[in-house]
Amino acid sequence: MSKHAYIFPGQGSQFSGMGKNLYENNAQAKELFEEANEILGFRISDIMFNGTDEDLKQTKVTQPAVFLHSVAAFKSLTDVKPDMVAGHSLGEFSALVANNVLSFEDALKLVSIRANAMQRACEINPSTMAAVLALADEKVEEICAAVTNELGFGLVVVAANYNCPGQLVISGSTEAVDAACLKMKEAGAKRALLLPVGGAFHSPLMEPAKEELAAAINSTVFHEASCPVYQNVVARAVNDVALIKNNLIAQLTGAVRWTQSVQAMIADGATEFTEAGPGKVLQGLVNKIDKTVATNGVN
Repeated sequence: MSKHAYIFPGQGSQFSGMGKNLYENNAQAKELFEEANEILGFRISDIMFNGTDEDLKQTKVTQPAVFLHSVAAFKSLTDVKPDMVAGHSLGEFSALVANNVLSFEDALKLVSIRANAMQRACEINPSTMAAVLALADEKVEEICAAVTNELGFGLVVVAANYNCPGQLVISGSTEAVDAACLKMKEAGAKRALLLPVGGAFHSPLMEPAKEELAAAINSTVFHEASCPVYQNVVARAVNDVALIKNNLIAQLTGAVRWTQSVQAMIADGATEFTEAGPGKVLQGLVNKIDKTVATNGVN
């Protein structure tokens, strides 16, 4: 039986004017935006609708903004019952609202705590991320391990985002990422370019943020899932609440296995993927992972 998957984007999908259309044309969306303004203690809706790219790039703004837009877009659909859900990094929180594990309010609070904790972790060590194109995953992993080993002194670089075949993001100490980029090009990568991010997400350098996020997650009520969530760190269907919590915490320092998650969803019967939220990044990645499935979006 064919199944319908709903997927939710992460950081990097934001743009000035995001969500404005939903706010103006959907009463329920407008309510969510106003609720978010209240919970966060500042008018995030104003920044989303009128802010500059620079304003939207602040982690404490970006993450709640993308989450809010995604949930509002999903809830603008009527009578929707996903067969399965997944989110890219931050998008996993939106996915957990879509399958009723988290309430909108609780998820937004967790996203805000996560964003601020990650921001602080970024400030501890000079760190960055880079996109590597057209190099086998195994080769990227091998180079990251070699560079980490070679440099020592706590300098580290790891494979962080498995976005689609031939597109992998690495993450770590600035010096280690720079060294790895050179080796990737030598090994035949089409490109190895630094990304304009605040730090090394999904790497061991996010460890300082873990304790705070874990405490917040463990004191939040998680409900029974209405459908499986395919979580980033395990890339398979998860229904168990305790496991969902553990995987959310592990995701901070673990890799986003997006390619493997989409492949698992397709193996379990997904034939249509709907991306809810800003942009079309995930639709593009799904099409590169498997051209036979249908993709569409609501934003």
